[in-house]
Parts: sequence; C-alpha cells; structure tokens
Amino acid sequence: MNLKELSESLGLSQTTVSRALNGYPEVREETRMRVRAAAEAANYTPNAKARRLATGRAMAIGHVMPLTGKEELVNPIFADFIAGAGEIYAREGYDLLLSMVPAEGTEAAYRQMAANASVDAVMVQAPTMDDARVPLLQELGLPFLVHGRTGTPEGYSWLDVANIRAFRRATDFLLDLGHRRIALINGQESLDFARRRRLGFEQAMAAREVSPNAAWMRSDVMTEQYGYRAACEMLDAGDGPTAFLAASIIPAIGIRRAAGERGLKIGRDVSIICHDDGLSYMGNEGISAPDGPAFTATRSSIRAAGQRCAEILLSLIDNPKQPPIQELWDTDLSLGRSTGPAPA
Repeated sequence: MNLKELSESLGLSQTTVSRALNGYPEVREETRMRVRAAAEAANYTPNAKARRLATGRAMAIGHVMPLTGKEELVNPIFADFIAGAGEIYAREGYDLLLSMVPAEGTEAAYRQMAANASVDAVMVQAPTMDDARVPLLQELGLPFLVHGRTGTPEGYSWLDVANIRAFRRATDFLLDLGHRRIALINGQESLDFARRRRLGFEQAMAAREVSPNAAWMRSDVMTEQYGYRAACEMLDAGDGPTAFLAASIIPAIGIRRAAGERGLKIGRDVSIICHDDGLSYMGNEGISAPDGPAFTATRSSIRAAGQRCAEILLSLIDNPKQPPIQELWDTDLSLGRSTGPAPA
C-alpha cells in the first residue's frame, strides 16, 4: 500500500496522512492515532527518501563515541542504552548514526554533522563536570539531549538518575547494619554521575560522623577486573572493609569473586551494595537464586532511560522552540543476599 491508497482508505488528504505519520503538531491527536492504526494494520511503510524530501529532515540521530584507548563507553551499559533508544528511533522511522572517533576528533565530528545536515539531533552520553560538548552543540544549533548532567545543568535538556540520593541511601543502609569500614568502588570521577555518587557516599558518612578511609575509595572504568583487583588489595591489607559500595553491578561481581577466593561469605563476612542498571546480559535477576537477587542494589533501568531519552529528543526535533526538558529519576533500593549486619 502506498501513501495515496492509504489516504483514500481513510478519506483524508495525502498531506494530512503524511503529517500525521511524521508527528507534526498541527494534526489532531485523534487523527494521528487513527492514521497510525490504519498504517499498522495495512503494513504501510513510508518511503524513506520521500519522507526526507517532504520533511526536510535527515531522519537520523547522531551518537558520537569518543575513544580514549580504554573504550569505556563500549560496554553492556552502553549497549542496553542504545538498544532502548534504537527501539524508539526505529518506531518513528529514524536511523541511528553511530560515529566512533578519537577523543580529540569529537568537535570535528559534531561540526561535520551540522555542516552536512546528516542528523536531526544528537544524543550526548557520559557527560563530564565541565563538558565542552554542551556549549559546542548550542553554538552549532543542533538539537541535543544529555543522558546525565554536567556541573551546570541549566539551559539544556537532560535525563539523569538521582545519583546523590541513591548512594546516600545505600550508604545509610550499610551504616544502619552497623558497618563503619565501608569501601567505595566508584566509576571514573571525571564523569558527572560518579562524582555525584561519591558525594552521596560522603554525605551519608559525614552525617553519622564516620570518616571514610581514603585507601578504600577507588575510581576507574567499571569493569569486573577493576572491582576484583581493588577488593583484593583492600581485603589483603589487614583490617579491610566489611562492606563495599560499587557504582555498577559489573565491578560488584569482581568484588564478590575476590571475597569468595578468600573464604569470605557474602552477606555475612562482607556486604556489597551496587547500582543495578537492569542489564539484559548481566542483570541482578540473571545471577539470582530462588531466595532472591544476588545483590542488594539501587535500581534504575538503563534501557528504559534510553527509550525515554529518545522520546524526549524526538520531541525536541518536532518542537525546537520548547523550553528545555529535564527529568530526574529516583532509584529503587532492592534487597538481595549480599548484605547483612557488620561482623563482630
């Protein structure tokens, strides 16, 4: 079925049907829903080339991934975010343009996208405290959304997890169990989310007048090996931590491995709380036993975040003059088998 036949079956003009399918705001919601339902029932697929000509859009969203040598963004967390965002892009007829560039080539990549009009908007991930991409994209006039925030979150659209509250709550939970020797296995603290998680940890400790041990606070790319090495060093250094707070389930698995090799029982001799992104290939549920999840965790689905970020970004394309959209998601604290009272 082509556009003309679909229009005739609905008794609407081709222009109205095209605008309904492309999300133009002047089309009534009732009409839009009716057109989309008919298109789905008829397995109608818009001609991509014609759609680009009709709308003046590239029908593509840009994701620029700077490679630093460690490739810290190419991991299960990034993959699930892209899966969620890509699901929305595909549903709305957009392609995902993924550019992997050297870190020093990031600005040039964005400038080329803007000059070539090869994308309609850009998704920014892993923001730093003072992220140069935000003023650059504002200068270029490209619609963009930041997954996370920078140190100055005003004036642009973003979606973030309430990282300070999440890690303050997790630390309070360990303190309530009697733990005072608590280690923080954090992400890279050049990134805004990790800085906020450390701040939540420090606030909770200060409120209970407990001084964190600087030797038990680490920051690095969140791999299983990083969690394993850090936990080995701490547990082998005499009176080590009785509890670990990990920025991701990935290093938490490494912490668990290190404790197990030393004959320590998780939840009795050593406690672990981590952040759980609900990863499809490494989720807490996937490593659970019948009596509950493996890890006590602060939970927020990274795939759902990808979906919502894509929805917001597409709305910014449709209505570029709207005020910035900013959403802060709270996390759930789910109990698992990895926490228990501090050992005597």
